[in-house]
Amino acid sequence: MTKLSVNINKVATLRNARGGNNPNVLQVAADCEGFGAQGITVHPRPDERHIRYADVHQLRPQITTELNIEGNPVPKFMDLCLEVRPMQVTLVPDADDQLTSNHGWNTKENQGLLTDIVGKLREKGIRTSIFVDADEEMVAGAKACGTDRVELYTEPYAAGYAADREAAIAPFVRAAKVAKEMGLGLNAGHDLSLENLQYFHQQIPFTDEVSIGHALICDALYLGLEQTIRRYLSCLA
Repeated sequence: MTKLSVNINKVATLRNARGGNNPNVLQVAADCEGFGAQGITVHPRPDERHIRYADVHQLRPQITTELNIEGNPVPKFMDLCLEVRPMQVTLVPDADDQLTSNHGWNTKENQGLLTDIVGKLREKGIRTSIFVDADEEMVAGAKACGTDRVELYTEPYAAGYAADREAAIAPFVRAAKVAKEMGLGLNAGHDLSLENLQYFHQQIPFTDEVSIGHALICDALYLGLEQTIRRYLSCLA
């Protein structure tokens, strides 16, 4: 079964726009779990423009499914992960001022760094996932770093879906098969939506987890959070 992990960054963005605690990030996370989500994802950035480091500390003891922390493994981020000890850390090569994630790691050029980071997380019993483009060489490079999983950066798939979904999914199928053959777990995320998620899952049914935030929160404005999560879960049925 492919799990749905809901990224709640956009909920924190809305809260931060006015200060205070509305919407309540902790309550939304609990509601997502109550409505059937099998995980919660957060991506704290250095400027804390959405999820704050304090949020992560508060979320950790209340999450009953799986907490996935994404981010660039700078010292502050690593200190957070090693202290909080989530079930999974997803390593993403974001610049400090980056609007959103837009590429995966070059796992060959960064093999030394990633191997060291993965080792430190593994010592604390934390599962690791490395964010990569749909490139078989980058998947193989991630395997060499000792990671447990890779997460495929799916924005190119989403961008090409309407024009030619078969062409758009093809490199992801190839990369996913390489990951499976190498014994890596497989995650996916970025711009997956109610429009394109079901087809992605049909073509790569052995995906372990999808992490979805922006589209899901946007859909919830119209459908409500409970109905939205149910619809995303139905895409993964």
